[in-house]
Amino acid sequence: MHFVTLSQALRQLAYPTIACLLTLFLAFKGLPSLPVWAGTVANAPPPAIVSAALSTLEAPSKGGSFVAAAVNAVGPAVVRIDTERTVTRRTSPDPILEDPFFRQFFGDDVFSQIPREQRLRGQGSGFIVDRGGVILTNAHVVDKADRVTVTLKDGRVFDGKVQGVDSVTDLAVVKIDGKDLPVAPLGDSDKVQVGDWAIAVGNPLGLDNTVTLGIVSTLKRSSAQVGIPDKRLDFIQTDAAINPGNSGGPLLNERGEVIGINTAIRADAMGIGFAIPINKAKAIETRLARGERIAHPYLGVQMTTLTPELARQNNTDPNSPFMVPEVNGVVVVRVLPSTPAEKAGLRRGDVITEIDGQAVTSAEQLQRFVENSQIGQALKVQVQRGNQSRQLSIKPAELENAA
Repeated sequence: MHFVTLSQALRQLAYPTIACLLTLFLAFKGLPSLPVWAGTVANAPPPAIVSAALSTLEAPSKGGSFVAAAVNAVGPAVVRIDTERTVTRRTSPDPILEDPFFRQFFGDDVFSQIPREQRLRGQGSGFIVDRGGVILTNAHVVDKADRVTVTLKDGRVFDGKVQGVDSVTDLAVVKIDGKDLPVAPLGDSDKVQVGDWAIAVGNPLGLDNTVTLGIVSTLKRSSAQVGIPDKRLDFIQTDAAINPGNSGGPLLNERGEVIGINTAIRADAMGIGFAIPINKAKAIETRLARGERIAHPYLGVQMTTLTPELARQNNTDPNSPFMVPEVNGVVVVRVLPSTPAEKAGLRRGDVITEIDGQAVTSAEQLQRFVENSQIGQALKVQVQRGNQSRQLSIKPAELENAA
């Protein structure tokens, strides 16, 4: 093996390297100037295409982004809704007088609680759907309000009148006296797809005219999955930021059409918001504007989806309250007293597998069947009770406190 010193190696490499570099320098000095990309990337695009692409990146189009266009078109129709209501609470004049010793000594009548009125204020959003001043918003924004004040983007302020409220779908209509007001164009929520752009507009946390951008994360997210089982809704889920105060404001598509009404968020998550599909509002908006009550049929059960796997887990649990057949369907967890379900003979542990000949495989599907049924018109409900199969006739009744 032959070894050389470091200085010897450098001398052996230096002279050829210097000669090579000198040759290249003299050769390129005589060449014409070339584009940067020439000879460096295979199949590189022509200079004209590169130039056009660079100009697009450096200088946005004169019309701005599609978000700006959508907001400019709809923004004037988005309103802030401020509410006030009076609640009466009974309070003692002094906490010390609540002590049992004083009550026993002086008597309860002396320390009877004093009624006290308190003003509660709330805030939300809405949007105008008619030039005459019809506004769509959430029911929980204006429910039980004594006073409603509507503020437009241009600063005009109106007294609002709640025309109709439906708590089951969380929709409400407010009317203001105005003419030729800006109107938000309504889209078709049935055409919305997962991955579509979603633009939320409203007044979150009192910050008026706030816009956030995201996408449609999923469709037909049931209210039970969201955590509000007292509603009957299939939400549009979006990652566009929605905060308190956004409630009642519009969710827009990339064309600036309203596809939903921002309604709820998950307190234990970030970037998960929910909107009522606008087609749901279209179906009852006119009736709410007339002050009509929206009737909702119900059976009177608490239920959950059942699969053979879940049934086996339940049946092998020694603490299980009841055994269930290992089938696909909806298991009845509880039958409420004095309801159509109780009158028809439905029992806890029954598994509903069909309604009017159509298979039922989830609690959400059963809820939709009932919601679309007619009050007083019997439903043929197929039930698996243990090893026996039965058919019950249940007449849905009107859900109380639906208005």
